[in-house]
Amino acid sequence: MNYDMLLLRFGEFTLKGKNRNRFEKTIITHIQSILASYPAAEIQKEYGRLYVALNGEDHGKLTDELKKIFGVYSISPVVVCPSQLDKIVETSASFLEQMDLQKETTFKVTARRVWKAFPHSSHEMNHLVGSPILKKFDSLKVSMKEPELQLRVEIREQGTYIYCEVIPAVGGFPRGSNGKAMLLLSGGIDSPVAGFTSMRRGLEVECVHFYSYPFTSRKAKEKVMELAKVLSGYTGEVKIHLVPFTEIQTSFTGHGQDNLIITLMRRSMLRIATMLAEREGALAIVTGDSLGQVASQTLPSMNVIGRATELPLLRPLIMMDKSEIIEVSKQIGTYELSILPYEDCCTIFVPKSPSTNPNLRIVERIEASLTNLQTMLEEAVGRTETVVLTLDSVIEADREDGIDEEWF
Repeated sequence: MNYDMLLLRFGEFTLKGKNRNRFEKTIITHIQSILASYPAAEIQKEYGRLYVALNGEDHGKLTDELKKIFGVYSISPVVVCPSQLDKIVETSASFLEQMDLQKETTFKVTARRVWKAFPHSSHEMNHLVGSPILKKFDSLKVSMKEPELQLRVEIREQGTYIYCEVIPAVGGFPRGSNGKAMLLLSGGIDSPVAGFTSMRRGLEVECVHFYSYPFTSRKAKEKVMELAKVLSGYTGEVKIHLVPFTEIQTSFTGHGQDNLIITLMRRSMLRIATMLAEREGALAIVTGDSLGQVASQTLPSMNVIGRATELPLLRPLIMMDKSEIIEVSKQIGTYELSILPYEDCCTIFVPKSPSTNPNLRIVERIEASLTNLQTMLEEAVGRTETVVLTLDSVIEADREDGIDEEWF
């Protein structure tokens, strides 16, 4: 099928009044970054919609990229003809000739007259376009309620747009339009989904990953980097902070309270993420917590853990079932990576019976006994490696030689 344009519809942010122009500009900037790889394509803007004139570019490849843009609700490939009745009927018939209509197919025409000077109403156009098409294609049968094929005809002054497909896109709010947050990214299923869900709501997300060399391997690091790259496919790039956590993690052993190790560890993670957030200008921390899923995600555990930071803790998966989270992970392309059997620091030193109802006073007493804990936290932040990732490559690092060799 040869298409002339792609029609992009906006999502819920179109209801946001004074912020609408800012959101639209953000989306246009994102689209322009993608169109850099498609030099012939051009953006055309109308109120509430964007059009991308293909000018010979591959509509399928471009659609696959544009449907990942946050704020775009759906995409339709369209053909364009002059807004004249005979041209509309002729183009509609030619459009359907390119489809496989050998078997019987239910059908309807939905015309929309946006240009009010056009001499025929929307209702009249349904008949004027549909009648000759039904005569030409014996396999088409009219169904007004749930047709298998719906030919949409939008009549505008500058041209008439004809299309059938409405391809769902990710929707949500435009990239980074609602501020920045730090995402605690492990190698599991949940945290990448939490990151995607947060980005879909307009958050710019920077990932924070904690590693415990030599207990965690190069494969574990590569897995997390690949997960971050998948997320970057929705935003263009993602920054990831790689935090050395071995010394802090091992300091919690030998206190006779092994059942609190996970609680202590996650509180330290939040403190480090808070320091990084202050450095990077982020205003919240995102986690992949789902209520009751593991010991650290019971309500008493989350209460004690969350007291380690004054930043808002965003838990987008908190009321989701595991099956729902897995389904989203498959849709966004992280599931197959997440189930690779490479350990992360959250899976080592796990006690046989982790506490589901930790006592805040006991936890704080253990932390107070570690007189050098604050120093270790600050040193971990100072030794943190920061890398900016795209879907295809590492494009920036905070050291000339990239990731510290202790990873390997």
